Amino acid sequence: MCMHLSQNVDLTEAFGRGRHYRAKIGFVLLATEQTIEDDMMRLCPEGVGMHFTRAFIPDTITLAAFDAHAGDLARAAATLLPDGSLDVICYACTSGSLVIGESRVMRELAIGAPDAKATSLITAVMRALRALGAQKIVVATPYLDEINQAEVRYMQAAGFEVLDIQGLNLERDSDMIRLRPGFIAEFAARVDQPDADALFISCGALRSLEIVDALEQRLGKPVICSNQAMIWDVLRLAGIDDRIAGHGRLLREH
Repeated sequence: MCMHLSQNVDLTEAFGRGRHYRAKIGFVLLATEQTIEDDMMRLCPEGVGMHFTRAFIPDTITLAAFDAHAGDLARAAATLLPDGSLDVICYACTSGSLVIGESRVMRELAIGAPDAKATSLITAVMRALRALGAQKIVVATPYLDEINQAEVRYMQAAGFEVLDIQGLNLERDSDMIRLRPGFIAEFAARVDQPDADALFISCGALRSLEIVDALEQRLGKPVICSNQAMIWDVLRLAGIDDRIAGHGRLLREH
């Protein structure tokens, strides 16, 4: 067999921009997550790369589980594009980011992906609410009471007035992902109050993206859901200002 080395191949014109020439965005997911990847890919603009990894957690959304889970974030982040080309990295869990706290989340992500801009899902939500001028909010969640109480404390400390928060008392992520969008819309509508500037549907596992637009029209006010806020935040951090129709005022107007 004759082998020829390609020593004389000129690669000057061989390389182009690649598929992800506008931005590369990474997400650290819970090991149990089953909704976010589909939602991010659905809304991903052309030329933007979405890259995913997972940090270990059992199928239980509790304070204790998140305390143990936090120690795996840096390892997971380090598995995303080790060539250093990642532009933005996001810890993609609403309850996890507020329980662990944004400051620790950012530190752990920076260890694993030091060249990327770091954000978290609760960071994205609060930025989105501020962009909409919403200060008085109501919150619908699938969580246990201990998570809801932590969420109220966290958002109030950040300057929001939580008029009400109601949860479904679910512990397992594998149950949250199965809630029907129609049920989520009706539950969230019951949580709304006339004095609220905005309604927030908390949890990246919920299929809320599908009902945000119709719910805004029904209630006559902005509706923020976790995955809608997250894609808005990471795209803006990456310098992508595309407007996306069909998923609420935030993506359409901001």
